[in-house]
Amino acid sequence: MAIKWVRGQTITKDEALATITGASDYLLKKYGEFRDISVKDTVDWIIKDYFNYKKVALKKNVTKNNIISELAQNHAVIAPMNGQALHNPNFTQPGPLHHMLVIRGYDPVKHIFITNDPGTRNGELYQYNEDVLYNAIRDYHTGFQVPDTTVAKDIIIVWK
Repeated sequence: MAIKWVRGQTITKDEALATITGASDYLLKKYGEFRDISVKDTVDWIIKDYFNYKKVALKKNVTKNNIISELAQNHAVIAPMNGQALHNPNFTQPGPLHHMLVIRGYDPVKHIFITNDPGTRNGELYQYNEDVLYNAIRDYHTGFQVPDTTVAKDIIIVWK
């Protein structure tokens, strides 16, 4: 979603599925894994390598204000989540343990982050309370259901 946004393109659900499948096949062949991908590997393997896009940065140990500042600069934020901590009623419960979504806006009056959450058919412009979303951020290890030993608040910034 973020790459389509920076390139000024839209994406349909069928195109999204084809892109995910294509990226998964590519990652499995080149890197040996495609399921749970850390923030660093997402930047290197998916954004820089698969999509050949370079206007991207990994930000470590971010605060809510860091995220809000990036959004104010018209940057998209890709954030890894403990999806279960989001308490999204549209997820198959209890929700995914490892999940990524795109944060695309912030409403300072309502104290909500506006996201595109690919985990549900109702994910476009989905709103999360700022504390719920921030507390759910956590990077995870590359690999299939590798146990998490830290709660790293690391995110990806993408810009045009």
